[in-house]
Amino acid sequence: MRILYNLLTYILLLPYAGYWFVRGIINRSYWDKFHQRLGAGYPKLERCIWVHAVSVGEVVAAVPLIRALLARYPDRPLLVTTVTPTGAARVESIFGTDVHHAYIPFEMPQAVDNFFSSVNPELTLVLETEIWPNLYRGCGVRDIPLVLVSARISPKSVHRYRRLVPLFRETLSHGIIIAAQTEADAERFLSLGAAPERTRITGNIKFDIELPSDLVERGSKLRAELFGERPVWIAASTHDGEEAIVLDAQQKLLERIPELLLILVPRHPQRFAVVRDLIAKQGMSVVSRTAAHPCEASTAVFLGDTMGELTLFYAASDIVFVGGSLVPIGGHNLLEPASLGLPLVSGPHVFNAQEIANMFVETGACCLADDADQLADVVEGLLSDPGIAKERGELGRQILERNRGALQRLLAMIEPLLS
Repeated sequence: MRILYNLLTYILLLPYAGYWFVRGIINRSYWDKFHQRLGAGYPKLERCIWVHAVSVGEVVAAVPLIRALLARYPDRPLLVTTVTPTGAARVESIFGTDVHHAYIPFEMPQAVDNFFSSVNPELTLVLETEIWPNLYRGCGVRDIPLVLVSARISPKSVHRYRRLVPLFRETLSHGIIIAAQTEADAERFLSLGAAPERTRITGNIKFDIELPSDLVERGSKLRAELFGERPVWIAASTHDGEEAIVLDAQQKLLERIPELLLILVPRHPQRFAVVRDLIAKQGMSVVSRTAAHPCEASTAVFLGDTMGELTLFYAASDIVFVGGSLVPIGGHNLLEPASLGLPLVSGPHVFNAQEIANMFVETGACCLADDADQLADVVEGLLSDPGIAKERGELGRQILERNRGALQRLLAMIEPLLS
C-alpha cells in the first residue's frame, strides 16, 4: 500500500505544482517559499518543537499553545508550518520573529526526508486531523514523538479512511499519541488502528482561546471613531456566493432599520476588490478599512479589507454572523465572538465543527438562518430586543468557560515527552 501511495505522490506532483502556480498568478503569496513545498529551503534548526496548523483557523486555535510552549521551553526553537499563505500571514502577524515558519512539504519521500534533515524536531504537534502518512512515518522512524492535538474524525471520514485501512493503520502505528476531542473521536481513531495505550481524551484547545485584555476597549474606540452611535452587525469570514446573500439581507434590514451598518469581512484577501465591486453593483455606499476615514450616515457597508483585525471588528459589533455557513464550506470559528459575549448567527453548513455548533444552537447561543430573508429576520429580532441578545451572548460565553482546560491537559501530557 505504501509503495502505491508514494507512486501516487509522484504522479500528482505535476498537477500539484501546476495548481499552486496558477493560484500564484491570481495571488502572488502562493509563490512565496514555493521551493519548501517541494522539499528545499527550510530553516536549519536543532531540537525544535514543531507545530503544524493548516490555515488561519488552526493558527488561531494554536495561539495559546504556542505561547505556552515559548514560555515553558525558551531553549528550544519553535517551528510553525502551514499549508495556506493566509495561515502563514497570521503566524507572522501574531508571533513575528519569535517562531520560525515554513510550508509543509508535499508528501514525496525525498521532500519529507529533506524537511526532517533541516528542522530536526524533538516533538511534533499536529492540530486536529491532518493525516500525512509519509510525514508521520518520518517521525516514527526517527523516534520523534508526534501528538495529534484536539484530534477529531467524523463518521463520514471514518468510512472513507477504512477503504485505505492498511495505509492508515500503518500510519497510526508509529507511536502517534491521539489527544482526542471527545470519546467518540477516540473510538473512531481506535477503529482505524490507533494504539489504545496512546489514545487519550483531552478536549478541544479551541475553547482555551485567549483574546487581548484591551480588545473590548479598542473595539469601543474604533466604533466611536468610525461608526458613531449606529447599530452594527458583522458578517465575518464570508466566501464566494455568501456575500450576495448577506448584502441582500442588509438591503432588507435597511428598509426596517435605516441607520444599520454592516461590517463585511471576506475570508480571503484576494477577494477584497471583488467584494467591493459587488457592494457597488448592489447600489450600496461602502467605506473600506484601508480608506482610513469614518463612515457617513449614508454608508451601508464597512468593508474589512485588512488582515488580522477580525477580532477588533467583532469587538465593535452588536451581532455576529459567522461565514462559510450559508454556502457548503463548513463554517468558521464561533468561539472568538462567543468569548466577547456576542449573540451569534450562522448558516446551516457547520460540518467543520459540528459538535461545537450543536452546543451553541441547542442552548440558544447561536441562531441559524438558511437565506437572506431568515438572516434579516434574525438580525432584526436581536437588535430589537437587547435583553434577548445579551442573554444569548452570555449563553455562548458560558459554553466557552465550561469547556476550557484542554490546553493544560495537553501541556501536562507532552511534558514527559520533552524531558
